[in-house]
Amino acid sequence: MRWILAFLLLAFATGAFAEQVQTLDQALTEDAEQYAAQFGVTPAEAFRRLKAQQDSVAATDAISREFAGRLAGISIEHRPEYRIVVLLTGSEPVADRTAAGVPVVFRTGAKATHAEAITAMRRHLIDFRSELPGARGAGYDQRTGEVVLLVTPADATRFGVDTIRAGAEQLSGVPVRVAVNQLIESNMSVDGGGRVEGVNALTGGRGRCTSGFVVTNGATDAITTAAHCPDQLTYIDRDGNSSPTLPMISSWGLAYRDVQINGSADSPDPLFYSNRGAGSLRAVETWRSVASTRAGDFVCHYGESSGYSCATVELTDYAPPGDLCGGPCSPTWVTVKGPSCIAGDSGGPVFSGNVAFGIAKGINRDDAGRCLFYYYMSTDYLPPPWRLLTVADVSRKRRDRP
Repeated sequence: MRWILAFLLLAFATGAFAEQVQTLDQALTEDAEQYAAQFGVTPAEAFRRLKAQQDSVAATDAISREFAGRLAGISIEHRPEYRIVVLLTGSEPVADRTAAGVPVVFRTGAKATHAEAITAMRRHLIDFRSELPGARGAGYDQRTGEVVLLVTPADATRFGVDTIRAGAEQLSGVPVRVAVNQLIESNMSVDGGGRVEGVNALTGGRGRCTSGFVVTNGATDAITTAAHCPDQLTYIDRDGNSSPTLPMISSWGLAYRDVQINGSADSPDPLFYSNRGAGSLRAVETWRSVASTRAGDFVCHYGESSGYSCATVELTDYAPPGDLCGGPCSPTWVTVKGPSCIAGDSGGPVFSGNVAFGIAKGINRDDAGRCLFYYYMSTDYLPPPWRLLTVADVSRKRRDRP
C-alpha cells in the first residue's frame, strides 16, 4: 500500500513525499523501549507484555460480561510479575486462569461494583458542594474498587481527611479514598502545539495545538484536535512549510467531550506520528473503548511540547474539577500518570502500538508545575457520524475503486 502524506501532522498532510509507516511490531518495539526503562525489564520482555496487553482485551471483556453483577474492576499489575487482577464483590472465590499467556488473578471482597460506584459519582460526589465548597476532582480506581476524591490541602486541613471520607461514603454509599491534591488543573492549552496553528478568537493572539487522529463520516475525511484550540487552523509540516487553512467543521466541548474537527480538500490516510521528531509514523488499526480500558494499561502520548512518552492508566471515569468542560465535567475522562505532559499538548493522540485510545485534554500539576497526571477523552466520544479512520477503511475504499 502506498501511503501519501497530505499536510497534517499525526495523519494529515498536503505534500506528496512518502514516509515509512511503522509495522505493528515496529510500533510495539518503540513503545517497549519506554516500558523497559520504566519497569526494569528487557526490551524483549517489554515487547511480550505490550503484545499481551493488546491480545488480552477480548478475554477481559469476556470476564466483564461473565461477572457483570460482581465486577468492581480489572487492572494490570506490572510488579512483581505481569498479570491481570479482577476485583469482585462478595466472598465466593473464583479460580485463577490464564488469558493470552497472562495470569488472571481473582480477588473478592469489594464493597461495591464499578457500575454502582459510577452511579454514585454521578448522583452525589460531583455535586458534593454544600459540605465541601472547594473545587475537587473524582475518579474510579479499578485496582482498589474505590472512588478517589481529590481535595485541596486547604479543604483537607479545614474539614479533615477522615471527616471528608466518612461524609462522602455516607452520602454515596460506596467506598471512598481521599487524596490531597493542589487541583491545579487546566486544559493543556494552545501555546505549545502540534503545529496546527490559528488565531484565538477570544484573545486575538496566535495559538498552537497538537492534532490527533484522522476521522471520517463516511463521505468526508478530516482531522481532530481539542475543542479549545483555534477554530481555523494551518498545519506546519516537519520542514516548517504551511498548508492552506483547514476550516473548522464543528467543535464539541461540553461535559464529556473536548474535540474539534477540521477539514481539508485532501483525503488523508489513517496516519499519526507517535514521535514526530524521530519521524515515527503509524497507521491506526483499531481503537480501545473506555469500557475495555483497564487501570495499569500502558499507553503512550504525543504532543509537540512534551514529545513522545508512555505511562500507565490510573483512574478511569474521572471528573476534572471546576468548569473545565464548559461547565461541570462528567466522570468519563481517563487519567494517565505523569510526569511527561506539558501545557500545549492539547488534542494530541493517546495510543498503544497501532491502537487509538483517545485525545489529550488536560493536565494536573503540583506547585512547581510538574505534571502529576494528564487526562484524555476516549475516542468513544467522537460525535456521530464521525469515527476513526482505520487501515481497513482505506483498504476497502481502494478495493472498491473502479
